[in-house]
Amino acid sequence: MDVVVLAGGKPSLPYARDGAELYIRRLHPYGGVQVQYVKDSGGAERVGERLLSASEGCLRVALDERGENWSTREMEAKWRDWELHSVKRVAFLIGAADGHSERLREACDFVISLGRHTMQHELALVVLLEQIYRIRTLLAGTPYHRD
Repeated sequence: MDVVVLAGGKPSLPYARDGAELYIRRLHPYGGVQVQYVKDSGGAERVGERLLSASEGCLRVALDERGENWSTREMEAKWRDWELHSVKRVAFLIGAADGHSERLREACDFVISLGRHTMQHELALVVLLEQIYRIRTLLAGTPYHRD
C-alpha cells in the first residue's frame, strides 16, 4: 500500500524539517512514504481544494483536532484492514495554519486527531510521520513499539 502525506506548506521551522526528514529516511526500508506539499495560501478552503485534488483516488485521512482519537494499536488495526481490503493508496491530509474546511473533512474517509489539543501543523507532520513509522515497524515485527 502506498502512503502519501499531503501538507499545506513546507515546514519552515528547523525542528520540523529535521524531524520530517528523519522519519522519511527511517521509513525507506519499510516501503517508504511520499511527502508532498501544496501551496498554503488562500485560507482553509483554497488549501483544502489543493489537498483534495492531490489526493484524488486515494483513501483520505484528514488530521483535525475534531477527529477520532485513534491509539497506535487502533491505527495499526485500520492499516491491516486497509491492506486486507486491497487499498492501493492512502493519503493523510494536514492543513496549513487555518486547518481544514468543513468541505474537506466531509470529503475524507476518516478524520482523525493526534490529540484533543490543537497542534501546530508543522509539528503534526512530524508526529504523523513518527506514527506511520511506528505502524510500519509493528507490521514488520520489529521491536520499536512498546505497549
